[in-house]
Amino acid sequence: MEETNKVVVFQVGNEEYAIPVRSVISIEKIEGITPIPHLPAYVNGVFKVRGDLIPVIDFERVLYNQPTLTNETTKIIVLQTNDLSIGVIVKDAKEIIDIPQEKLKQLGLIAYKKTTYFTGIANLDSRIITLIDPSQMVQSLEGIKQIQEFMKSQKVT
Repeated sequence: MEETNKVVVFQVGNEEYAIPVRSVISIEKIEGITPIPHLPAYVNGVFKVRGDLIPVIDFERVLYNQPTLTNETTKIIVLQTNDLSIGVIVKDAKEIIDIPQEKLKQLGLIAYKKTTYFTGIANLDSRIITLIDPSQMVQSLEGIKQIQEFMKSQKVT
C-alpha cells in the first residue's frame, strides 16, 4: 500500500475537503451550466466537458443544505466515479497535496448512513481535511439513479 495519498483539496462552506487525484478529470471555471427543470435541488444542471454532457451538483447544498455563493474562486471539479462523470461545484479548488498515511485518521461518523462517503480525516499541522470517496458520495445522493439513466440516454454512440 502506498505511504501517501495524493488528493485535490477544495473548500466547501468554511471547511476543507479532499478527493483522490485519481478521481479528478479536470478543474473548470464555473460557466456554461444549463439548468434542467425538475431535477433534485442539489443539481444545478448539465455542463459540457470535452464534448460530453455531465450533471453538475452543488456540493455546499449536498453538505450544508445551502447554495454555493459563486465568485471568481468558485470552480467545478469534474470527477469520474464508478457510475458516471459528474461536476461538483466548490467554493475554491485549492491545491494538490500528498497526505502521509500516518496523518490519516478514520472517522467515527463513517457508520452514519448519510456520510458514508467520508473516508477519513487528515490531521495536518494547522488544518483538518475531510477525505471523500466520490463514488460513494454520488451513490448516496437521492435521485441520482434517474440522473444516471438520463445521462446515459444522452450519450451518442
